[in-house]
Amino acid sequence: MRLAMLIVTGHVTAKADTIDEMMHVSLEHVHRSRLEPGCISHEVSVDAENPLRLIFLERWESPEALRTHFAVKESRVFWKRLQELAADPGGMKIYEASRTEI
Repeated sequence: MRLAMLIVTGHVTAKADTIDEMMHVSLEHVHRSRLEPGCISHEVSVDAENPLRLIFLERWESPEALRTHFAVKESRVFWKRLQELAADPGGMKIYEASRTEI
């Protein structure tokens, strides 16, 4: 059985004096997002080659679920705060994918 989903990848680089706050707000966002309808997974990690760079990986069941996530007030507040803390605002990409249940 093949199931469609969206994969979102993103990254942002902190300033040396903002990485702790950036990680804090990122983890709050990840934990909140995981509770949203249609969220399959939502993660943040530190780049092994650059400890100031955070990597985001999300999987969503549908475009509607992702649009709803982006429309959540807390998501918009999070993104604005992340940009305030960033040395490099990074970016985000969205991919359509399918998974095969074995």
